[in-house]
Amino acid sequence: MTNPRVKARIQARIHERAAHCVEFELNDPRSALITITRVELSDDLSLATICYSVYGSEGDKNRVARMLVDASGFIRKKIGGVLRMRRIPELRWVYDDSIEYSARMNQTIHEALEKDRAIHPGAHAELPPAPPADDKVVDQEYLDFLNAQEEEEQG
Repeated sequence: MTNPRVKARIQARIHERAAHCVEFELNDPRSALITITRVELSDDLSLATICYSVYGSEGDKNRVARMLVDASGFIRKKIGGVLRMRRIPELRWVYDDSIEYSARMNQTIHEALEKDRAIHPGAHAELPPAPPADDKVVDQEYLDFLNAQEEEEQG
């Protein structure tokens, strides 16, 4: 069995290198808006499960899943360059829906609070009102953020 601290250190290096590779080194248009959320390494260090999330539609998620499987060899080679191990773990890609789940839970909580406020007008006055449920507002905020990042890089 591997020392847990060694395993955690290797997981962190794989996470760091895979995220850098996906963000900066893949010349694939499908690699946009991917976030590597965590890496789980098997006890024998032979398999690394890399969890990722994607901002976009179901079609975007499917394209990214295929792209990551196709790029596994390249990413594994890059990970091998930073790990000092005899055998580089195989990569398995798993979609992580925890961000979407937490957003749905947050929206459900806010809806419950709004219903409670409708029944009891003075209830939960110390809590902020629910954020808008309109995805276009979130999309516009995200596009504004990307444009600001792009302007900062150019300027």
